[in-house]
Amino acid sequence: MAAENDEFSHTLPVGPLGLVALPGCEELAERVDAYLAMWRKGREQDFNGYKKDSYMIENSLPRFGSGEAKGVLNASVRGDDLYILVDICNYSLTYPMYGKENPMSPDDHFQNLKRIIAAVGGKAKRITVIMPFLYESRQHKRSGRESLDCALALQELVSMGVSCILTFDAHDPRVQNAIPLSGFETIVPTYQFIKALLRTEKDLQLDSQHMMIISPDEGAVGRAIYFSTMLGGLDVGMFYKRRDYTRVVNGKNPIVAHEFLGSSVAGKDVVIVDDMIASGESVIDVAKQLKARNARKVFVCASFGLFTAGMEIFDQAVNDGLINKILTTNAIYQSPETLARPYYVSVDLSKYIALLIDTMNHDMSLEPLLNPVDKIQTRLAKYKEKQEAKKNEMR
Repeated sequence: MAAENDEFSHTLPVGPLGLVALPGCEELAERVDAYLAMWRKGREQDFNGYKKDSYMIENSLPRFGSGEAKGVLNASVRGDDLYILVDICNYSLTYPMYGKENPMSPDDHFQNLKRIIAAVGGKAKRITVIMPFLYESRQHKRSGRESLDCALALQELVSMGVSCILTFDAHDPRVQNAIPLSGFETIVPTYQFIKALLRTEKDLQLDSQHMMIISPDEGAVGRAIYFSTMLGGLDVGMFYKRRDYTRVVNGKNPIVAHEFLGSSVAGKDVVIVDDMIASGESVIDVAKQLKARNARKVFVCASFGLFTAGMEIFDQAVNDGLINKILTTNAIYQSPETLARPYYVSVDLSKYIALLIDTMNHDMSLEPLLNPVDKIQTRLAKYKEKQEAKKNEMR
């Protein structure tokens, strides 16, 4: 395991490690913190501040009755290598304003992030923001007279002293061009999805005759190709969205139909790979078309499960036999209702995030973590060995 490797014992950290969890992502941060504390207790380094029971730095964001707020750090961060975790998608939080409770929006979470950075006051040695779902990532390009919110947000963070921004599965990674001289990493948790899928399903046949990877639209093709390559070069199919450009509904041109490009899916298990599930209408329509083409099982892997229209639409899809499993990560808020669904699989990223933080704090290359080919191949080999052993027992 990378965090226990000897190479960590022969490198010095950039500075004392500090974790700041903004409201809404405390549970994920506590898991990350536990891994870091456990790993570092077993290392040779023993200088002041390296081994701790916890690296969390307490903070608060009190509000006035008018809704105005401020950020407060409850400990010194002078000279620290700070990692600030923020979940802009946590809609379960509220704040008081003129006697009423208001749900927190992504804008509120982003403002809180800036408040905490302002509270640091330039005293930290380095600030890294870990924002799994990139703020305004779907407003990444301009079509006509409209704002470029994601680019503006990235530039604002850099101007406030942020050295690096870590995000997962950015809707369009090219948005990093807005800050070309600053650190920006968009991480696709392919290994974590493959591990969770193999743990959940014990009878998958990982070859092109029995399995296929599906891109639900043109934008996810690269993601699907990488996923298929890691699974041994499976075939890839793609849907493209045919839109009605004569109308605008809820700020976008409505989808008329999903058209399929690819080889036959008949009798195959298919995995739909995407960055997010919003309302779910699009992915369910894709699943419906796959089942109409006689796909065997349909699995959906998406980094972020927003489920903006609730889970009932997915309950119906599962009951209708369109979808077998939905896998999304715990990098953003998961409601108790979502976690209670028997077809839902939560993909834990806490260990992965801890590895990224540990590696960056030691100023080491992230390449082995960003492209974990060896780990994936080892996991696949073990899976196939277990299947072969099971077959031999049945003979």
